[in-house]
Amino acid sequence: MQKSAGKASGLFRTIGYAEGISLLLLLGIAMPLKYLAGYPLAVKYTGWAHGLLFVAYLALALWVKEQDNWPFKYLIYAFLAAFFPFGTFLFDKWLKKQGNA
Repeated sequence: MQKSAGKASGLFRTIGYAEGISLLLLLGIAMPLKYLAGYPLAVKYTGWAHGLLFVAYLALALWVKEQDNWPFKYLIYAFLAAFFPFGTFLFDKWLKKQGNA
């Protein structure tokens, strides 16, 4: 069981970084391209990628909570982190500090 918990945590961290990067790309590049340069496809494609990564991140947070026996507050923190730029990076750093990454 511990072996699968390690896989869950590793995948969660990887998807967390990807989700965080996709949010930054969406807000920092794709949206300005749409509204300042008239290129709406940037938001369409970046938004789709971010949406998939967002859902995967939240699903993996649930899985890791079960596998690693996280307290419920860790799950809440993970969910909140997904909504803010740099949130997933900060949550990962905080989780490492707690000794749970």
